[in-house]
Amino acid sequence: MTTSPPSPKLPETLREDARSWVRKLHSGAATQWEAQAFRRWRDASPLHQAAFVEARQQWRMLQPALNRLMQADADVAKLHRQTLHRPEAGRRAFVGLAGAAAAAGVAGVAVYSPLGLWPAADEWNADWRTGAGEQRVVALSDQIGLTLNTRTSVRRLSSNGQTVGLDLLNGEAAIEMPAGAGNFSVVAGAGRCTAESARFEISRLDGRVCVTCLAGRVHIAHPAGERLLLARQQAVYRDHSISGIAAVDPEVASAWRRGELVFRQTPLSVVLDEINRYRPGRVVLMVDALRGKTVTATFRLDRLDLALLQMQRSFGLNARSLPAGVLVLS
Repeated sequence: MTTSPPSPKLPETLREDARSWVRKLHSGAATQWEAQAFRRWRDASPLHQAAFVEARQQWRMLQPALNRLMQADADVAKLHRQTLHRPEAGRRAFVGLAGAAAAAGVAGVAVYSPLGLWPAADEWNADWRTGAGEQRVVALSDQIGLTLNTRTSVRRLSSNGQTVGLDLLNGEAAIEMPAGAGNFSVVAGAGRCTAESARFEISRLDGRVCVTCLAGRVHIAHPAGERLLLARQQAVYRDHSISGIAAVDPEVASAWRRGELVFRQTPLSVVLDEINRYRPGRVVLMVDALRGKTVTATFRLDRLDLALLQMQRSFGLNARSLPAGVLVLS
């Protein structure tokens, strides 16, 4: 009996980059320039090559399971149809595809991931990015500190060579500004948050931006209105709307910085969405009747498998593991 040599230890961000390249090269929208960029990325190191081989093998194995999942889950099937009919799947589908596919040397890989298993293409140009389950502290200056939560991508905003703000492309970030730090802005979607001598957190997930002020004052400018947040206040906005100001418990809102997830009468579907942000792969709930059932619990980020096991037992669910970290609960 022969065994395969152990896979090298790969950073999660490198794995996500590899999955993104697999998606791009099989999206029907890859250009010759992107094919060349892929070759440079793949040849940068043996780890890059190993990450790409792993991603290619994962998606080859996952494709049949995804097809079965789309047959069983109407929401996933709907997303699949919507993606295939997006404008970018049109004329550009044939531009450079042959060269890109030849560069990749792969076939039979999903055109896209209906389970959201890779970062969006516009996140590739981020100055800083974290993978699933990763948190990162960045010193923007002597006075401004930045903490990136899981699956977060940010781009630096500069003026005269100085960092004056950030563009939050996706994910969640915490900003700390002591007295005298000056103004600092975070652009996220349609809005801009500006603060001075403040501590605040901002998340951008699925088109929804949530701003939480922990100390000081944070001003939100949005086409639908403006809000001024004080300590322990929060506001939410989307592209065309903005909420009022609500009180917030900072112990719950900032639990991720302590390595925890805290839920108070939270629907099970929302709990699983939150766990999916921190866990490589994807947890899929197949029982619609349980989506609205509430959960009150505190989970450790480093023990999410235990949290999933507890929920399986609490709700009488069966779990089936698929390649690439996909877990189907039914």
